[in-house]
Amino acid sequence: MAVSSLNVAGGRASTVLLVMKRMLLLILIAGICEPTEVVFGQAAAEDNGTGVSSSSTSSSRPSVANLGTLYTYDSVIGRAAGPAIEAAVDDVNSDPTILPGTRLSLISQNTNCSGFLGTVEAQKEHIDLDFDGSFLAHDAVLQLMGNDVVAVIGPQSSGIAHIISHVVNELHVPLLSFAATDPTLSSLQYPYFLRTAQNDYFQMHAIADLVTYFGWREVIAIFVDDDYGRSGISVLGDALAMKRAKISYKAALTPRASTSQISDLLLGVNQMESRVYVVHVNPDSGLSLFSIARSLQMMTTGYVWIATDWLPSVLDALDPVDTDKMNLLQGVVALRHHTPDSDLKKTFMSKWSSLNHKNSTGASDFNSYALYAYDTVWLAARALDVFLNEGGNLSHSFDPKLRDTSGSAMNLSSMRIFDGGQQFLQTLPRMNFTGLSGQIQFDVDKNLVHPAYDVLNIGGTGSRRIGYWSDYSGLSTVTPEVLYRKPRNTSVSSQHLYSVIWPGETSLVPRGWVFPENGRPLRIAVPNRVSYLQFVSKDRNPPGVRGYCIDVFEAALNLLPYPVPHVYMLHGDGRRNPVYNEIVQAVAEDRYDAAVGDVTIVTNRTKIVDFTQPFMESGLVVVAPVKEVKSSPWAFLRPFTFQMWLVTGAFFLFVGAVVWILEHRINNEFRGPPWKQIMTIFWFSFSTMFFSHRENTVSTLGRLVLIIWLFVVLIINSSYTASLTSILTVQELTSRIEGIDSLASSNEPIGIQDGSFARNYLIEELNIAESRLVILKNQQEYSSSLQLGPNRGGVAAIVDELPYIELFLSASNCAFKIVGQEFTKTGWGFAFQRDSPLAVDLSTAILQLSENGDLQKLHNKWLAHADCSEQVNEIDENHLSLKSFWGLFLISGIACFIALVVFFCNIVCQYRRFTPEDGAAAEEGEIQLARPRRFLRSTSFKKLIDFVDMKVATKETIKRKSTDIKRQGSPSSDGHNISPS
Repeated sequence: MAVSSLNVAGGRASTVLLVMKRMLLLILIAGICEPTEVVFGQAAAEDNGTGVSSSSTSSSRPSVANLGTLYTYDSVIGRAAGPAIEAAVDDVNSDPTILPGTRLSLISQNTNCSGFLGTVEAQKEHIDLDFDGSFLAHDAVLQLMGNDVVAVIGPQSSGIAHIISHVVNELHVPLLSFAATDPTLSSLQYPYFLRTAQNDYFQMHAIADLVTYFGWREVIAIFVDDDYGRSGISVLGDALAMKRAKISYKAALTPRASTSQISDLLLGVNQMESRVYVVHVNPDSGLSLFSIARSLQMMTTGYVWIATDWLPSVLDALDPVDTDKMNLLQGVVALRHHTPDSDLKKTFMSKWSSLNHKNSTGASDFNSYALYAYDTVWLAARALDVFLNEGGNLSHSFDPKLRDTSGSAMNLSSMRIFDGGQQFLQTLPRMNFTGLSGQIQFDVDKNLVHPAYDVLNIGGTGSRRIGYWSDYSGLSTVTPEVLYRKPRNTSVSSQHLYSVIWPGETSLVPRGWVFPENGRPLRIAVPNRVSYLQFVSKDRNPPGVRGYCIDVFEAALNLLPYPVPHVYMLHGDGRRNPVYNEIVQAVAEDRYDAAVGDVTIVTNRTKIVDFTQPFMESGLVVVAPVKEVKSSPWAFLRPFTFQMWLVTGAFFLFVGAVVWILEHRINNEFRGPPWKQIMTIFWFSFSTMFFSHRENTVSTLGRLVLIIWLFVVLIINSSYTASLTSILTVQELTSRIEGIDSLASSNEPIGIQDGSFARNYLIEELNIAESRLVILKNQQEYSSSLQLGPNRGGVAAIVDELPYIELFLSASNCAFKIVGQEFTKTGWGFAFQRDSPLAVDLSTAILQLSENGDLQKLHNKWLAHADCSEQVNEIDENHLSLKSFWGLFLISGIACFIALVVFFCNIVCQYRRFTPEDGAAAEEGEIQLARPRRFLRSTSFKKLIDFVDMKVATKETIKRKSTDIKRQGSPSSDGHNISPS
């Protein structure tokens, strides 16, 4: 017995060693242990170790080029791809313009058939290992690579593509996959992988746009737990995050999940809030999920099912249509690869039935992967043609790493490196032609250009196209080919789809979430207040709370199209108002689901919870004791400030002096003895205030100055009259506290409500010392503290929110007043946990309450009070200051200055050209400016002043004098008469 046991143990040990050895060989092939650096360029033949090159001789135009294929024959994708690949090879070989003199030879391998599997299966009896399709793929690729292929078309599985990519990296053979859509395959790790179908990166962004279009914020992802499923859902999460949505739960299925496993998974997700499911599974087993979902009543009204391109691939392959399977999918929205209609596509479709008939596998109907498979062959053929034309050759050489196989039956030494693989790899992305699936052209990331999908809605016995999605324009009811000719536009307003018939045969867009079945009701935190109970307070009757905020919340809930089970939970000890920041924090920590009450929306709180639309406006104000301003016999001086009075009086005198200077030489009303002229200036100046001046202005400059000044006087008079009327007719109140600025700059105590956010605001934002803040619990303490004042143990003022202050002032018979302005603008809202869909729905309901007037009715019911909103006037509120009129004074001053400059320039010119002649002329008292005289040779300031003071004869005076002289018969010698004034 002991010997037998040892033999068995030894056999198992040898079996383990054998399997480990073969696995190491596979790892070596995959390039994991010793990754091969890829250097793009023409590869040289390898030396076989004997000094003789092992490169096979090949002409520039070989007669045969081997093309390998890897796919699962008996699968939804394989049954469509197989006939398409064979048809493409036939079409290429029959086309003399492509690869002239060279025939494509197709070498196919089924990834579900493997000689290696038999080797492993023989040892499963002794070792418990999980063998999957990766081993099948290894065996298939080993057989392919022994045939000196220049490219491999396939595989259809993303997981297998990851593994084979390591092998082709080692052997420099491009891998052209028409169905491996995993976005991570486009990484730099796989340089020899080229995807000839659409990348799932774009499909997941299309789903994100769908979710945003219908207004959902959370989805549940149901996916197969392999490279294909995980990578796709990872991209979906990133795409949703860009749209401010998210995956609330990831439900993973094993690749061969049983019915019980699928049922358990669906029962779990059905207990969650989200009702939007994104299904990203394999096409060969995906329909079983919908069958189980229907049995669980999850294909009814309220549910949303979005399937990726695997589902249209299955449905397109059904021939004839299976009514039972279609009944499982009613209302599902799915994406299908968009392939534009063309004559080439129609011709291929017309030959499809004959292709299926020739296929030995009994292929089913057509789907979009057939088009991609057909185009992949043509891509390889066109690139190979260019490659050969550019001097490439199809030689292969041995890889020294694969020479020593230690007698392994795997025959690794038969595999050889494609010498021109690197050059051929560079040729493939340069191709640009139109195939069955559309334009075959690659961008810098080696993805097909113009990614687009059809958006399908399954109903009845088929599917209905409700629109398109493209990376160029998003969702649209216009084909992408039309939009490509227009400017790029992905704005929200440009997104359009036709109507959808959802599960349950309803066209109403599901809201996308519900309360979980058998779940607890919402836990609503309510502040247990001890003051201002009109807003919210404890109640002995159900539901245990009452107040304005509660009524608003209940009214909003009644507007929702679904019931919201909830229970109110008081927060606080009932002896003092609770701290509202603690309530909000408890909601964020999931101790409550929401907070309902007089909760102010402030910045710090919005960072941890979501608020609804504000149902009441609020803001911090200052309330202080005030006194009435009594009437004064000097009230008539109050309209203007002291500076305004001073500047106005100075300008009256200044303008009067300017007018006198401009009129003195030519106007008799502005001449005379000095004391008379001074009185004239004063009289003229102040008489303009009432527009009652008697003196006429003669000069042009004087009239210009006077017109501008009278306009200034008009404005000043009007403003003075209006301000004085307001002062004498409106009752005014005053307080030594003018507002928050004067309160903050003082050192007096400030009252705040217990639990209010005003405490943190005053300390953190206004830098007010905490020692100055006095906590007040109720209205009685408000009133007594204000009456006592800061000198007797009270407060100078109270800072609180406007709704509270309005109730307080009403209860105190308006004995106190609000001083200054409201210095914050906030509002009250209901707080919910982050990303709660109920916050959005209640915001809509609150807006509806506001629009139909119900919100105002509730306000009047609970908060009706006397109007004490009259604010205290600040000290200088009704006083007109200089800053309101300095522009007028500036204009008048500039006009006076310009007039004086012109006047004195004229005087200087006259003084230089004319002089008094003789005493007789001076006795006449006038200087006649008729003819030019000689220039002065000697001047003095006294003579200039005397000249300025002389009266100038006007034209009328000169005319009158000339008449008198003619009558007397004694003409003047020079026509100039000068006399002292």
